[in-house]
Amino acid sequence: MKKLIIYSIALLSIGLHAQTVTFSQFEDGELYREVEETRSSYSVQTALLKQLEGLSNKALTRFVRKKGITEKLIKQADEYFEKMWYAEAARVYDIVLEKSEAEHTFDLLSKAGDSHYYSGNMEKAYKWYHELYETYKEKITEEKFFKYAHALKGTGRYRRAAKLTKLFRQKRNEPLNELGGTTTTWSKARLVEVKNLAINTKYSEFSPMFHKDSDVVFASSLDSSFLTTRRYRWNNQPFLDLYVAKADEENADLSKVKKFSSKINTKYHEASVSFSPDQKTIYFTRNNYGKKLKRGKNGVNHLKIYQSRLVDGEWTKAVELPFNSEDYSTGHPSVSPDGKKLYFVSDRPGGFGGTDVYVVDILDRGTFSEPKNLGRTVNTSKKEMFPYITKNALYFSSDRTMGLGGLDIYKSDHADGVFSVGINMGEPINSNRDDFSYIIDEGEEKGYFASNRKGGKGDDDIYSFKSILNLNAISGNVLDEVSGEPIPDAEVLLFDKDAIQIGQINTEPDGSFIFKNLAPVSKYVLKTVKKGYFDSSAAINTKENEDVSVLLPIKQLKEIIAEDKGVLKLEVETIYFDFDRFNIKPQAAQELDKLVAVMTEYPEMVIKIESHTDAIGSKAYNKYLSDKRAKSTRDYIIAHGIDPGRIQSAIGYGEEQPLNNCSDNTRCSKAKHRENRRSEFIIVKM
Repeated sequence: MKKLIIYSIALLSIGLHAQTVTFSQFEDGELYREVEETRSSYSVQTALLKQLEGLSNKALTRFVRKKGITEKLIKQADEYFEKMWYAEAARVYDIVLEKSEAEHTFDLLSKAGDSHYYSGNMEKAYKWYHELYETYKEKITEEKFFKYAHALKGTGRYRRAAKLTKLFRQKRNEPLNELGGTTTTWSKARLVEVKNLAINTKYSEFSPMFHKDSDVVFASSLDSSFLTTRRYRWNNQPFLDLYVAKADEENADLSKVKKFSSKINTKYHEASVSFSPDQKTIYFTRNNYGKKLKRGKNGVNHLKIYQSRLVDGEWTKAVELPFNSEDYSTGHPSVSPDGKKLYFVSDRPGGFGGTDVYVVDILDRGTFSEPKNLGRTVNTSKKEMFPYITKNALYFSSDRTMGLGGLDIYKSDHADGVFSVGINMGEPINSNRDDFSYIIDEGEEKGYFASNRKGGKGDDDIYSFKSILNLNAISGNVLDEVSGEPIPDAEVLLFDKDAIQIGQINTEPDGSFIFKNLAPVSKYVLKTVKKGYFDSSAAINTKENEDVSVLLPIKQLKEIIAEDKGVLKLEVETIYFDFDRFNIKPQAAQELDKLVAVMTEYPEMVIKIESHTDAIGSKAYNKYLSDKRAKSTRDYIIAHGIDPGRIQSAIGYGEEQPLNNCSDNTRCSKAKHRENRRSEFIIVKM
């Protein structure tokens, strides 16, 4: 039976492990046996793995290839997989695929990729997903392709991810924006200083939340118990508890870590907290249990939001909220600044995707309104989670397509209950791994988030961030190339390194312009457009938090109209062709585009095209080749919107009309021969 993987509560992902933030981390019934039973199960189930890992490479290969062993290993791996013990499953699938002679079936490659995907090993996930895609392209489902694309991004293969996504959707006749009709919007570059905190361990720390004046409460799988260490099977880390730490004056680091409250922490998972404005009520997520774990109709232990109040300096026994359910999960609470609304995540029926963001009104006497879905501007067909509400914005994480990879953090502005389309926060807040549980102070200058990006100390680490005044800009002036005069009202377009337009501005009366708040040390392209002038492009690199100044000279269209011995011609750079070829090269196309621009500006202009060669080769062949080049040039101009009737003729003259004395049997340099290889564009009518 297919398991419902609901990315959500990374809250609960003790190791969010790229793309594995899921409610199901808490939902596997096998994970929540009593401590002694769990220990016994662990030792029995891992005995095989310990034996296999103790063998040498040759001995392991010989053992796996014994009759019947491969089948038994696959069965064992499948059992691990069904229990969601993905770390163990991944290790056994690897042995089977790498050491045995078993057929690499769709099911085997799929489960191997999934096991690494949910364990956070993106390189291995990519390895098996890539083989799966290359071998079984026709059988790939949208869900499997989505994971493959995430693995590509998670290993830095962005261009291949974009290319394959486009091909995949074209093949399925799907829109090239996000599935479900939503689009990804990116925030403008900000200068942000990001720091990995001292409190992080080799385990998982995430879901920070402001508390009182200088405290931060967070979830961690660090188990400080001296005698007993309880672990769950998703990635063999201790269960989650809530901790509290002191923030320094700059909120740049945390220290003095201790357990939050023995009244709140239990032997199961607690994570993702939020406090009322007066700090006297806490909302948090916990496994559904009373004296023991409870399960819904499908046998899954779901998540619930609990509430506790601070009375006489002690937290009361937590009670669950009325909109929880035994049959679906509810978690990730976030209280609005005025204390009147509670935002949360749920995979309840009727949503748009795996997990959606909802809101309820906090009413009198501990009651709540009916949950309301925030709608399509926030929620997608994928998974949204970790909401954090401020006075003017909602921050949340999503694994929607076209992000940087894994979970990305988004911002949705709101007013009067209406939410804008979520904007991707971009780098350095987001990375190609999971980035989530973002919180920001009232001044919107500093805060915290969690990530399992490369370079961290553990599975998930908490990072602090603070905004820095962004001085990165590109400023300059647009000038006439000949006169040097400034050109007002010229359109300047700004493109990023991926050729995506990110800015547009018209020059001031003095020809000046400026693009502010750009990314440091990044590649940009400026394109200048002005009627009567040729379009012009220039590549510019920003520096480290300073303004870069440029001059953009542009040439009038009429400047290439010249008179030569009483004949009007369009003078462009030499149109070069490859040896013995007549197809239009990219460099030649740029020059021909200038011709198209001038003929568009002068709609009555009629031209004739003459093509010439050097004297190398036979006269007959040179005439044939030049005629092909002339007509190829004509066809290019017509294909770009010029009426065929405006090209009087396109004729090749071969070596009949040289510009110098380099005719047959005359010794000439290569440069002299090159002078004769040319195309001429003669104006017949203006």
